[in-house]
Amino acid sequence: MRFIVFILATFMIATLQLPPTHAANGDTYRLGAGDKVRVTVFGESYLSGEFNVNANGTISLPLIEPVPVAGKTLAEAEQLIRTKLAAGFISDPKVSVDILEYRPFFIIGEVSNPGSYPYIADMTVLHAVAIAGGFTPRAAKSKIFIQRGAKEGIPVQHNTPVLPGDIITVKERFF
Repeated sequence: MRFIVFILATFMIATLQLPPTHAANGDTYRLGAGDKVRVTVFGESYLSGEFNVNANGTISLPLIEPVPVAGKTLAEAEQLIRTKLAAGFISDPKVSVDILEYRPFFIIGEVSNPGSYPYIADMTVLHAVAIAGGFTPRAAKSKIFIQRGAKEGIPVQHNTPVLPGDIITVKERFF
């Protein structure tokens, strides 16, 4: 019984420490450097296209200055682009922004192939470890941490969701 209570308490603590965002949900996902988006301006094909969010968090569209989209949801990015286009270029522009590719996640520590990997929707920590070639023999499989944005050292479980830009660290065991 104590073991079950311990497991439930650990799960609840881990769940409370992670923000409830999900990469596939455009309402909560925040754009960042490395994302690739498609901007569609309806009726204006020369303004539409695929754009990368560059290192300073902007995308460069024709006719307007670079648009700062880092940290914005898809709806906020659409509104910002709409506002900039309406300021003298197009009357009542209809804009849509979609994510084509998410920024990569990173995995370091005791995995066979640490490095940067493309994000896949609905990925968990265990999926990320598998993509990186699995645990090394020295891996402490229960000591895994995520750095998400400014939050560092968040302890996680194997079923914890991974988001684009996360840095996963698998610690070494000492026995």
